[in-house]
Amino acid sequence: MWDIIAVDISGRHRIKGGYYMVCAAAALTVSADHIEKVKQVKILPFWLKRAPGLLDVVQLIEDTANQLSFEGTIVAEKGDMYNQPLWVPESMFSRAFKYQESMAERRAIELAHHISLSARNLLIKELNIEA
Repeated sequence: MWDIIAVDISGRHRIKGGYYMVCAAAALTVSADHIEKVKQVKILPFWLKRAPGLLDVVQLIEDTANQLSFEGTIVAEKGDMYNQPLWVPESMFSRAFKYQESMAERRAIELAHHISLSARNLLIKELNIEA
C-alpha cells in the first residue's frame, strides 16, 4: 500500500465573465486496485478573470494539497495538466507528482472529481453565480 493525494479541478470553462474553479484533494492510502483508506479531503475554490493556464492549475493544486496534513505523491489526470509530458508539470510541483497509473489511482481521481464537481455546484448555487 502507498499514500497518494488524488486531485481534480472542476470548472475550467467560462461562467459570468470569469472562471470559477474548485479543486479537490483527497489524501488516501491505496493498493494496486483499491482505495484502502480515505484520510483527509480538502477543497479550495478559485476565481480567475482569464482562462487558467498550466501555472494557475499547478498553483491551485499545490495550495489545496498544502491544506492537508498528509504527505504523499500528487496524482492527477494528464488532461488536467493540458496533456503535457510528465516532466513538464513534475518540474513545477514542490512535491512528488505523477499521472495516474493503477486502477486505485484512477478510482481515487474519480472520487476527487465527484467531490470537486459537487462542491462547485453547491457553491455556485449558494453564491448565486449561475450562468
